[in-house]
Amino acid sequence: MNMGPTAGMYSQPTSNGTAALRREGSHMNRLIVIEFSTLDGVIEDPDGSAGTPGDGWAFRHGPEAVAGDKFRLGPRMDTGTLLLGRRTWQLFAQLWPHRDDPFSAAMNRIPKVVASRKQLDLSAWSNSTLLSGDLAEEVPRLRNRGDVIVAGSVDLVQALIHDDLVDEYRLLVFPTVLGAGRRLFGRGTPPADLRLLSLQQCGAAALLCHERADQEHAQEGPRAS
Repeated sequence: MNMGPTAGMYSQPTSNGTAALRREGSHMNRLIVIEFSTLDGVIEDPDGSAGTPGDGWAFRHGPEAVAGDKFRLGPRMDTGTLLLGRRTWQLFAQLWPHRDDPFSAAMNRIPKVVASRKQLDLSAWSNSTLLSGDLAEEVPRLRNRGDVIVAGSVDLVQALIHDDLVDEYRLLVFPTVLGAGRRLFGRGTPPADLRLLSLQQCGAAALLCHERADQEHAQEGPRAS
């Protein structure tokens, strides 16, 4: 699964109080960001599809950490929504429809919402629709219906962070240091307190799950092994 950069539909940052109000009524559901990350926090181009200088850094460590349900999403793939930026959706639409293993089947089956300012032909990947309005207004509506999973989509994720809409981060951290590249928490990221939910080894990588420090424990991340 590529976790490269994407263009998305963005809104102006909102206050913490406003974002907290938007979470009312959806305490059991979460917006979960899933990303591959280097040890120094770079998240762009883990599979090499974008041709950056450090391209393919995650996939050089073998399939054990990158195959299947590596982020331990489990039943959320059957009940949630996948939210993607335009470029990440376009890349995924070239990959997942041609695969038929159980996790790929779940990826093809899950409802997919694309945050994009541009109109897209969404016929290449089943169950895909465009985000219909402003990010800060539409995402809480999606979360009211079930968990929202955001993969890759760097620009989109950073907009969600600035709007204080992320409830949980699941990061597969690989033993690679690039020294340069786009980071999940870049310059200008608002300060936040998080709480560690679990830590698991996945091949050469480590899966770290953190939630907002003020998040209720209605649905916790995967337990440490």
